[in-house]
Amino acid sequence: MTTAAFDLALWTILFFIVGMIKPKWPLFFLKSADRIVVATITAVLVMVTVTLFTEGARRDKLAKEAVSTPAASQAAPNAPVAVPVPVPTPAPAAPPAHK
Repeated sequence: MTTAAFDLALWTILFFIVGMIKPKWPLFFLKSADRIVVATITAVLVMVTVTLFTEGARRDKLAKEAVSTPAASQAAPNAPVAVPVPVPTPAPAAPPAHK
């Protein structure tokens, strides 16, 4: 993901530079292309790039932590295990005495 983020960042920079010089070139499919549209698209692409990079970095970090830490079953094989104990039932109450 981080590689894709770097690629998208390079395309975003190229789009911005070309769009600021000649807005008609990157926006050839629009009738009225101007610099504000280029700036808006660039802002969206920057947000997507940053999100993609941070998510990729987070996943890389989690993958490295998963490899470096042993599984839970291997971490503590001699750990005490809780044994369930039944709840004692209360003794039946004596019937009320009649006078």
